Amino acid sequence: MERPTQLNFTHRKDQTIKDFGVQWLHYTDSHGFYGSMELFSDIIYPFLEPGDIKNCKVAEIGSGTGRIVNMLIEAGAKHVIAVEPSEAFEVLSSNIPEPEKVTCLKITGERLPPYRDLDYILSVGVLHHIPNPAPVVEAAFEALRPGGHFFVWLYGKEGNALYLSFISPLRVFTKRLPHFMLSFLAEIMYWPLVLYIKFCHILPLPLKGYMLSVLEKMSPEKRRLIIYDQLNPSYAKYYTRHEAQKLLIDGKFENVRVHHRHGYSWTVIGTKPL
Repeated sequence: MERPTQLNFTHRKDQTIKDFGVQWLHYTDSHGFYGSMELFSDIIYPFLEPGDIKNCKVAEIGSGTGRIVNMLIEAGAKHVIAVEPSEAFEVLSSNIPEPEKVTCLKITGERLPPYRDLDYILSVGVLHHIPNPAPVVEAAFEALRPGGHFFVWLYGKEGNALYLSFISPLRVFTKRLPHFMLSFLAEIMYWPLVLYIKFCHILPLPLKGYMLSVLEKMSPEKRRLIIYDQLNPSYAKYYTRHEAQKLLIDGKFENVRVHHRHGYSWTVIGTKPL
């Protein structure tokens, strides 16, 4: 019999998968800056460049509607393994313009097969929604070739104090809302966000770097999606720098490096030993 903590982890994981399934069934495309190579370069900086992906075998854990998968294909990946466990799997499959270059797997991250020949595995905005990500990190380790790299993007705790003081109590309520109510709330919150971005041009406000270099470039539709994305999931962890680095070190990766992206999130990369 599972211990209560394990049962809780399983319930949270299943509910989060369900939450994102609903989200990606309603927000299905990645048009504009949201799905651009400019944003991809920003996400993987400073550890990688799009050219590093060329002719490589790559996997992405938590592919959603295929945004990052298509970025990888555009960057020249030889083949991509797209892992997506939610009901949005059909959306993912239909959003791949070059299906011969992509293998879509409707599985959770810890079930990624041990290919042992992948050059890179990416998980962008996913592990912080998994209550116990260690099995996913272990699966990534087994699927990489010796010398392969695991790249992760995570919510950061440092730099988000003001934001978390607002969003954390709000999410106690919003994570229980049905889609139509959550989308309505995202619409209401959109207009204060627009005003906040404008003020960032003249004042040194929190998250100014992210607002001006990323969010301002998004279309209104994608800004609403980002608000919705913050309010929706049942589980979200904001990692300290130490926790972000330890996640890969505990997974046996070497040369683990961490970057504080735009002062609000962490990008982490580690290498499987030769």
